[in-house]
Amino acid sequence: MEEIKNYTLDLHGKKLQVEIGRVANLANGSCVLTLGETLILATASASKEPRVGVDFLPLTVDVQEKAYALGRLPGGFFKREGRPTTDATLVCRLIDRPLRPLFPKNYHNETQIIISVLSSDEMNPYGVLGIIGSSLSLCISDIPFDEPVGACVIGLIDNNFIVNPTYEELQISDLELTVAGTEDAIMMVESGSNFVDESKLLEALELAQKVNGEIVTFIKEIKKDIGKDKWELSSEDNEKEKIIKTISNKHLEEIKNVVRLKGTKAEKQKKYDLLKQKITNELQEEYDEITISQSFGEIEKKEIREALLYENIRPDGRGFDEIRPLSSSVRYLPRVHGSGLFTRGETQILNAVTLAPLAEAQRLDGFGPIKEKVFIHHYNFPPYSVGEPGRLMTGRRELGHGALAERALKPVIPSIEDFPYTIRSVSEALSSNGSTSMASICSSSLALMDAGVPISSPVAGIAMGLITDEKGKFIVLTDIQGAEDHIGDMDFKVAGTKDGVTALQMDIKIKGITFEIMKEALEKAKVARLNILDHMSKTISESSGEISKYAPKITTISVPQEKIGAVIGPGGAVIKGLQQEYDASINIDEEGTVMIGTNNSETSDNVVKAIKAIIKDVEVGDIYDATVAKIMPFGAFVALTPSKQGLLHVSEISKERVEDVSSIFSVGDKVEVKVIKVDRQGRIDVSKKALLKNNDKNDINASTKNNDKNDINASTKKMEISTDTSRKPMRKGGRKQV
Repeated sequence: MEEIKNYTLDLHGKKLQVEIGRVANLANGSCVLTLGETLILATASASKEPRVGVDFLPLTVDVQEKAYALGRLPGGFFKREGRPTTDATLVCRLIDRPLRPLFPKNYHNETQIIISVLSSDEMNPYGVLGIIGSSLSLCISDIPFDEPVGACVIGLIDNNFIVNPTYEELQISDLELTVAGTEDAIMMVESGSNFVDESKLLEALELAQKVNGEIVTFIKEIKKDIGKDKWELSSEDNEKEKIIKTISNKHLEEIKNVVRLKGTKAEKQKKYDLLKQKITNELQEEYDEITISQSFGEIEKKEIREALLYENIRPDGRGFDEIRPLSSSVRYLPRVHGSGLFTRGETQILNAVTLAPLAEAQRLDGFGPIKEKVFIHHYNFPPYSVGEPGRLMTGRRELGHGALAERALKPVIPSIEDFPYTIRSVSEALSSNGSTSMASICSSSLALMDAGVPISSPVAGIAMGLITDEKGKFIVLTDIQGAEDHIGDMDFKVAGTKDGVTALQMDIKIKGITFEIMKEALEKAKVARLNILDHMSKTISESSGEISKYAPKITTISVPQEKIGAVIGPGGAVIKGLQQEYDASINIDEEGTVMIGTNNSETSDNVVKAIKAIIKDVEVGDIYDATVAKIMPFGAFVALTPSKQGLLHVSEISKERVEDVSSIFSVGDKVEVKVIKVDRQGRIDVSKKALLKNNDKNDINASTKNNDKNDINASTKKMEISTDTSRKPMRKGGRKQV
């Protein structure tokens, strides 16, 4: 049996516990991490032979959220865990991004990291534990991975930084900054914030990297104690080097010319394809096509980087700080509730906003405290956007880009008190040549304002790039396109308003970047963001203030708390009946706020009248257009409202004697009655006879002609109910998720 080892690290007042050797010992590396009562198992496994014919790292990261970790049963018919939740998928991406660049370049073995959340205290998030656990499992394994990575989250509450805040603290924090890094370099950044200044973000990054340094030292100590010997990697085949040398000798000038050619993505790609095919035809008898293609790609990449670093030439001829041409419009789609079309260079995003009642909020079943989402952003990337055929699917990339845009927009979304709608914003990538996620933020801002959503400020995003050399020289590029993203060292995305940053994401392909680079990138991103916001303001600068005629009408009324039960009814019968009768959505909270969603104002008014009737206290003299609910020998019970019934005694039906009530009324008949008595127990007596005029005494079915009494509001007391369909300004801080 393996020896069980335990290690402890004090993480700024929180105890991180590590256990190795008790479980999952057949994996190449495994460990159990505990923070509070949140416990994860991290395992790393790999095949001993490299995958043939690949020049990339076949790394897979999976996160399993176990329902039993929360003491719950999984939903659904089968009662077992299914596909990963969106949160779990996003954590997979958080783990993959900082680790992938740190594997040896010639390591091409199938490798899998699995994070299993075995226990959750619903206080401590497990995301950073997943990064630390993955790094530790790889470091102590025999897999060729030697560079420990630390990770932490920095929060900001009352202008004070919090290290690894709880779920509850994150709800009131102005910042959620996740940073992963090695001992001396930042590897990955993911952030959402409420208009935080760039200088404050740099302070938070410095603190995060200090914490990460402590974690890296901790991992190194464990590795020194129990780490396995690493596999010996065979040196790479020299065949590719031979091909690169052969191609360079014969075609280097042609490749240089194509690299420096100005034109569209399609025009340049056509030139690349023709040249690559020419070279392939020359060499295919001697070498395989895959290796020829890979070799050509490496030469192309090297030439683009050198043109940037030493000749100041970008692939499309722009200056380093220049944004591609912008265009935008709104109301592109006639029947949707709001739409925005945003184009930057050859990247084009169409966004459509749909408004719905709060009852259609997204239900969440995750580990955090948020159980409903009333603002949802989805991102789609169809294959035609890059001019290729392919499968239509929602993968990790789509989920990640959608979540980034949602995080950037969330701080400007109004509260449900100010705008009682569920809002879905969908970004469709129509054309892609770099940074569709940032263009999605811009198009979504346009569509939200077009839909009449009173956002506090438009949000724009920009992607920054980085090119470095071995001597430390670097160039920060504004608004990178696809080729620069592909060959570059960094994809640094910054989104925000004129008042500050709302989202940040950084992916790198080298072993870390410095604070000097981060500072320059943030400064240049701010300038670019303000320029884009200025362009957008010329298209639409604020909410239109008008909801589309195709959007549902939301009316808000307040009822006394003691009347909530009457509106809901036994088992929800009353409120369900109203929803069915009027084809409306009706929500009522514990404070008595009722939100009514209908397709038109007339239906909304009818629902309001019905609810007023339900909550009104029945008084002697009130007149109702009642419905016969039950026939008895001594009279009939009639429904005055969905929750109140009165007795129409046989003696109160007519001025003439009635022998058989069933010969006059049937269940479901309408009858106008007047309340003649309400006793101390709340029992109600009504009369039809009291409404009959003298000349109606022999007409047992005569109906009342008094139109003034037909309206229930004519004889009811004034009630304290407020109806509000107006737009109110948003309270700073954004929409609070339930």
